[in-house]
Amino acid sequence: MVPFRNRKQPQRNSRKEQMNEQFSADKISRAVRGYFLAIRAMDADGFANTFAENGTTFDPVGSPAITGRNALREFLQSICKNFKTVSLTEDFVFVAGNGAAVKWTGHGTSTNGREVNFEGIDVFEVNEDGKIQTVHAYWNPAEMIAQL
Repeated sequence: MVPFRNRKQPQRNSRKEQMNEQFSADKISRAVRGYFLAIRAMDADGFANTFAENGTTFDPVGSPAITGRNALREFLQSICKNFKTVSLTEDFVFVAGNGAAVKWTGHGTSTNGREVNFEGIDVFEVNEDGKIQTVHAYWNPAEMIAQL
């Protein structure tokens, strides 16, 4: 039997590493929160600014990439023009590594007064500056459109 003093001890994260991990989780949480707040406010500029300059969304997954703040701004504007109100509410947020997965519920009132409800999951990658680099949005727009 190997004496205890020669056994390799599990390494623990240093205080600095723990602080960096917490800072990263905070940065990611802030970026995700800003994204959803901008959507609820129907603020296309605020939405675009949650992304890195060359940030990309695939919304929904399987559709062409939308890349760059101008394109992202136009994307949200194109959605908002059909609604009096749009709201995505974060039901569950899971932060890990440099990203997060968010299960959300959507609600909106179209310009013709019809109510729509829909849901999905967004998967975020956040860069070192705390800006969203990539979003993969898993949801079915056809379900929402059928309600209009």
